[in-house]
Amino acid sequence: MMKKSILMLLGVMLISSCTSKKEQNTKAPTRVETEVVSTAMNANGQTYVGIVEECEATAVSFTGMGVVKRMLVNEGQAVSRGQLIAEMDDTQARNLLSGAEAQMTQANDALSRYKMLHDNGSLPEVQWVEIQSKVAQAKSQLEVAKKNLADCRLVAPVSGIVGKRLVGAGETAMPSQAVVSILDISTVKVKVAIPEAEISGIGANTSSTIKVEAVNGSFTGGRIEKGVQADALTHTYDIRIHVANGQRQLLPGMVASVQFGNIEKPSKDLTLPVTAVQRKADGSLFVWTIANDSTAHRTTVRTGETMGNRIAITDGMTEGARVVTEGYQKLSENTKVVY
Repeated sequence: MMKKSILMLLGVMLISSCTSKKEQNTKAPTRVETEVVSTAMNANGQTYVGIVEECEATAVSFTGMGVVKRMLVNEGQAVSRGQLIAEMDDTQARNLLSGAEAQMTQANDALSRYKMLHDNGSLPEVQWVEIQSKVAQAKSQLEVAKKNLADCRLVAPVSGIVGKRLVGAGETAMPSQAVVSILDISTVKVKVAIPEAEISGIGANTSSTIKVEAVNGSFTGGRIEKGVQADALTHTYDIRIHVANGQRQLLPGMVASVQFGNIEKPSKDLTLPVTAVQRKADGSLFVWTIANDSTAHRTTVRTGETMGNRIAITDGMTEGARVVTEGYQKLSENTKVVY
């Protein structure tokens, strides 16, 4: 009985050991990203990445130095032309205005008194001219004092959206120092960098379609401004596409996808991302395809024209095939995958 028990225990241990080894030898499926091949994925025209910019940016500043008493707008707020934006402490300006008004009163009083003498011929002409000059100087000083007081109130010179508020209440504003920036976004510009080899194909009236994921919308591009100076490092030219933005959906800084030409006309070629196509040691090209049993296999293909980050597949691929686009570095023939 003792021998039978020992033999049974050894048998159980052996079976458990084999099961454990089998479990250890079973490799977990490799996770990959895939794409189902379709002609609908390809469209005429190259796709570029652009950045939304405001149509115009206006830096608004005080003309004199002083302490800011109140800031009446916040970033992102819509403002109208003539709207009060900020106020500066006007104590000194009011004192100067009071002094100028007193001098103006004094000069006018002197003028009225000496006018009687002048009309009677009792006042020398030289003295009469001097009195008139003092009146003119007092009037000029009064106008300057009024202007200085008015300049303590900062109003919006244009309508738009407050982009940045650069000065706060209690801070000292310097002459010509920007207090706020006002952005005109009723129309925006989409800035795109175009390689020098392709810039000649884009004109002022080239049609374009702009897609912005941030607002989940598609917009039709308008007139195009072309830069004339290339970037020294990237050898690209900046272009700016005007886009109507009446509802103010598009905001400066948003990332946009830009495609030129008629993008509604699909190509009959099957296309794949350029990075999905690999090269064998003999120079032939292949892609990793996924079979119905979720195993990966090398499939030899022939390629055609490159369109942006995609390449046409002219032979070896059928519509509906599932191709690995990311994670292929970890694959070998018949590797189990999940996607």
